[in-house]
Amino acid sequence: MAKSASSPSRRFLKLASMTASIATKTVSNSIRSLTADEEQKDAARRQLFQEIGLQIANTLGEMKGAVMKVGQIASQYKDIFPPEVAKAIAKLQRQAPAMPFADIKVQVEKELQKPISDVFTHFEETPFAAASIGQVHKATLKNGQQVVVKVQYPGVDEACESDLKQVRLALRMMGVLKIDKKLQDQLFAEIQDSLTNELNYEIEAQNLEVARTFHGKLDPHIIIPTVYTDYSTRHILTLSYEAGNSIETASTWSQELRNTLGKRLFKAMGQEIFYLRRFHCDPHPGNFAFRENGDVVVYDYGGVKTLSPQHVATFKSLIRACRTHNITEIENQLIDLNALSERNAFPHELYEEWLNVLLRPLTTFYDFEENSAHHDGVKLAKKSLKYWDIFKPSPDTLMVNRTVSGHYWNMIHLKVKDDLTDLFNELVPLDE
Repeated sequence: MAKSASSPSRRFLKLASMTASIATKTVSNSIRSLTADEEQKDAARRQLFQEIGLQIANTLGEMKGAVMKVGQIASQYKDIFPPEVAKAIAKLQRQAPAMPFADIKVQVEKELQKPISDVFTHFEETPFAAASIGQVHKATLKNGQQVVVKVQYPGVDEACESDLKQVRLALRMMGVLKIDKKLQDQLFAEIQDSLTNELNYEIEAQNLEVARTFHGKLDPHIIIPTVYTDYSTRHILTLSYEAGNSIETASTWSQELRNTLGKRLFKAMGQEIFYLRRFHCDPHPGNFAFRENGDVVVYDYGGVKTLSPQHVATFKSLIRACRTHNITEIENQLIDLNALSERNAFPHELYEEWLNVLLRPLTTFYDFEENSAHHDGVKLAKKSLKYWDIFKPSPDTLMVNRTVSGHYWNMIHLKVKDDLTDLFNELVPLDE
């Protein structure tokens, strides 16, 4: 059994050592800055954040389980970190190294309470996917059904709460969270909730069944794996094997097929947000597969966010205000979402420029491969930088923003070139 996932004392010492080292560096930098001018202070601060970001990434990257997952989640919320830290911890999005099969076998047999050979005629020892809290193996049930078995690493769930506290302590001590304590509490509660749900495969099984039922009534081309409940527990999830091609392979298919797949994915995720109000919020391209008959396969419903009717109504009102360029109403809705701290502080002409950029992929014929909105957004961000503090990373918007921006990049990877206006109008009618 891997000690990094199973030994609380080793985990605590490694995280505590990281926190102490960060505190020492931060204090030393403060002392050196006493006699420095503003330019020297800025340069020293950037250097400090680069060093700290690398230290966090290296420490969390060595540790399987909840602490690496915390780092991965944190790396998706770039708005709450200085760019130097965000860039360093972004590497935690990479696939984790696999755990030895001997440990996986013990975990499977413990959970199913019988030898692997009594349940499966074949169980591949080499995983085809390994992540922060578990890994996935192909297998065959006794009845010949091909399945995949998602196995949680031993001891991961027990380490979750203490890991999260240590990471938060480290971030607070180095003073890189750009938000007040109340908002920190809300954000970390959101991360804790997301992490707790992902660590409970029984919740994921329920999410999968809800999604299968929902999409089954709307579009047979959205494929959600079937859960085999007799071979699933809180820490083991056995699912039908749903083959499909990667987004890289799909990007080489015909333009017509790529457009069909992109619009199908966009519509399915929009329907989950606005109709089901429970949406798959991990848009990593590895969680989706594509077939040449137009099917889109959606994997991994461990990360699901539930929205209240009030939040959905607010999002719809915000979208309509954006489409009608009603800036007063845009600010009203952003304040309702706890995403704006001050009215009339952001210039109207910049609002107009941002609306042009953000609405372009959804309201015109748009070439995602050319990606003009993103390039224009990067330029516009520089013009807007001095006003950035009036906008806040809101717990009410984090998961939606993560999902929407992630699927924007999935459309880019698919090289979609089409007009999504009708689909956008269907999801959020202007006159509803």
